[in-house]
Amino acid sequence: MSTPTQITDPGRVRFGTLGAVVGFLVFVELTSGVIQGFYTPMLTDIARYFGVPDADVNWLEGGQMMAAALIIPAFAKLGDMIGHRKMLLISTAVTALASIAMPLAGNFWLFLVAWSLQGFYIVWLPLETALIYSRARSTGHPAALTRRAAGLLVGALETGVIVAALAGGQLVGVLGLPSVLWIPAIAVIACFFIIWFGVKESPELHGGRFDTVGLILVAIALLGFTGGLFLLRVYGPGSLLAWVVTLVGLVLMWPFIAWELRQDDPVVDVRMFTNPALWPVFLTAGLFGVSVLGAQAPLSTFARTDPTIYHYGLGASSGMTSILIGVYVLMLAVGALLLPLVTKVVAPRVALIGASAMVAVGYLLFLPFHASFVETLLNMVIAGIGSGALVAALPAAAAAAAPPTQTGVATGLTNSVKTVGGAVASAVFGIALATHPDGTAAGTAGSFSGYLTVWTVCGLTALAAAIALAFVPKTAFSDQPSSAE
Repeated sequence: MSTPTQITDPGRVRFGTLGAVVGFLVFVELTSGVIQGFYTPMLTDIARYFGVPDADVNWLEGGQMMAAALIIPAFAKLGDMIGHRKMLLISTAVTALASIAMPLAGNFWLFLVAWSLQGFYIVWLPLETALIYSRARSTGHPAALTRRAAGLLVGALETGVIVAALAGGQLVGVLGLPSVLWIPAIAVIACFFIIWFGVKESPELHGGRFDTVGLILVAIALLGFTGGLFLLRVYGPGSLLAWVVTLVGLVLMWPFIAWELRQDDPVVDVRMFTNPALWPVFLTAGLFGVSVLGAQAPLSTFARTDPTIYHYGLGASSGMTSILIGVYVLMLAVGALLLPLVTKVVAPRVALIGASAMVAVGYLLFLPFHASFVETLLNMVIAGIGSGALVAALPAAAAAAAPPTQTGVATGLTNSVKTVGGAVASAVFGIALATHPDGTAAGTAGSFSGYLTVWTVCGLTALAAAIALAFVPKTAFSDQPSSAE
């Protein structure tokens, strides 16, 4: 029987008038890439500037990701209610102010606060994905168009990361800290005005009453959980208080879930976690966050560790480290741009499984192969291609599987869960890198056993994500024929 509304070749779908919106959002993601890539090669320099050990730079990522985990549910829901563009502007304004505060910080803890607030940028991609999906719904092909747009946006993001990582590694040696930190601040300010003048609001806003109680409950639970992680980092895994606080944070999730289930319009529709097409996506996002967010600081510090002193590491300069990061991020862009091409041949579900498997292989290869720059580079190429595909695919897949009124919430949850996974990984990796197997302190450089832990955990969590995705319905994440067909 003829099915004229079904897409047989998603590559033939054109953006049309949606192209202008995607074009402006490409600049937004370029700016996001600048934020994500600029600082990575200079993490060791930041640690030395503030006089803290390498293991403490994990708290930069952990603080930013946990702030983002609180921000995303609120901004995603408000995007569905009052406008994705409005919330995009507000988050950009906060990111700009935080970026300005960073070079002005006088100590590591003030810098950590500003860095954490800069994490508002992490809501950009889910808001953009929801905005694009909302505008593409009228075409009849929203899933295919959103997948293509997500590939372009993530490609732009990773291009920004590459340029910023290469520039950051070189400029820090010329300008020094904190002068070099003004460059991302200028980029974010420009981004605000690009959104203001170039991006139009979503055509469908759902209104409603914001679930303030739900947001407060989830904030308390997450703060309790992350507070316990902080105590574990400070006092070590032998601290009973740290474990009690962590457990209390987890237990506090129960009243949040119970409250949300009673709401007609919850801030987070927890029922989506039982949706057969969505729960594997959310689980994958959390497991994927372990490697894509939690492992970046260890990668940088391992590359900078001097093997003539510690008998491991690459002994790379900030410039060589920026090249390593740049190649990895280039592979992220390749993976994102290949996604719409691959899904012309295989189902989106199969593409996600393959991408997760590549991440697992890339990190597990570190266990036998980590002694040279070339070995490290090859491992990151494999993991990078898979990671890039997942960065683009997860929010697009969530948008395609979510109810029409929950597009922003669903795309936001992929990032929120991902940041929680990354924050947990940062805390665990920080503890692992700070100690030797016998429990003694590792000193300034991270311990080799800690790096082995990082690679093992990243590989196994990616493998678990691939297994979870096998349970997704075969037709998930694609534009479906009409019900009559």
